[in-house]
Amino acid sequence: MADLNININGLSLKNPVLTASGTFGYGTEFQDFIDLERLGGFIVKGTTLKHREGNPYPRMAETPSGMLNAVGLQNKGVDYFIEHIYPTIKDINSNILVNVSGSTIADYVATAEKINTLDHIPAIELNISCPNVKEGGMAFGTSCVSASEVVKEVRKVYKKHLMVKLSPNVTSIQEIALAVEGAGADSVSLINTLMGMAVNVKTRKPVLSTITGGLSGPCVKPVALRMVWQVAQVVKIPVVGLGGISCANDALEFLLAGASAIQIGTANFIDPTVTIKVIDGINDYLDQNGFKSVKEIIGLI
Repeated sequence: MADLNININGLSLKNPVLTASGTFGYGTEFQDFIDLERLGGFIVKGTTLKHREGNPYPRMAETPSGMLNAVGLQNKGVDYFIEHIYPTIKDINSNILVNVSGSTIADYVATAEKINTLDHIPAIELNISCPNVKEGGMAFGTSCVSASEVVKEVRKVYKKHLMVKLSPNVTSIQEIALAVEGAGADSVSLINTLMGMAVNVKTRKPVLSTITGGLSGPCVKPVALRMVWQVAQVVKIPVVGLGGISCANDALEFLLAGASAIQIGTANFIDPTVTIKVIDGINDYLDQNGFKSVKEIIGLI
């Protein structure tokens, strides 16, 4: 057995495989399929300060080699999470991260401050792809100034590992990564979904109620891999890669391109045991190629 342990700027993982927010519920939904304690960690669904109903239906659509979603961060709010969800998952022996979302900087700060009090949550993933309502709906993560500002304010109240999830819908993802690194991020995760749409030719209307939505799945992997490689070239903090990872070979590509860990998202809907298969596959690759530790292959290309 190779050594799969990895340390991401103080966050110690038993292996580099995490689950992506929004595709794994609160973890307990997958307990009938896998041993959650084998995971390096899992990231619970997007959590906001207040209850959100999400977008109207239809809000999901299949596309060739992927899917579109416009769920809209449906959740019952951070207080509900703390009172009802946290007690059911806090004793799972794995890293539990909360994806934090918001429409204003004050929302992000208040949510992060509440989660900071939870002993068994060692990190949050800050979703800066959310629309900044005070800036006319432009996502926080599409501007260096707004990305830096929200990270800086959250950093003041959040004292544990701060991972920042980057949007690919930007001109230069390297510039955004450098901005959030400078503002105090401990790591970056990328990519979030690409913007896409689908049209029903029979009704001659968009498939999604919101017209556009987030594209994920195998179709985005080449773009995600390129962006992870680009960001890993310029930042000093660890990079967590995601986007279309469906098997161990996909995960290995991201590690070789400079990711210190990976997240699996859409593939969980197709095969709820995929995370365990990827962990085992990484171990087999390392053994077969004479590597003693997963750290030896990070950024080898």
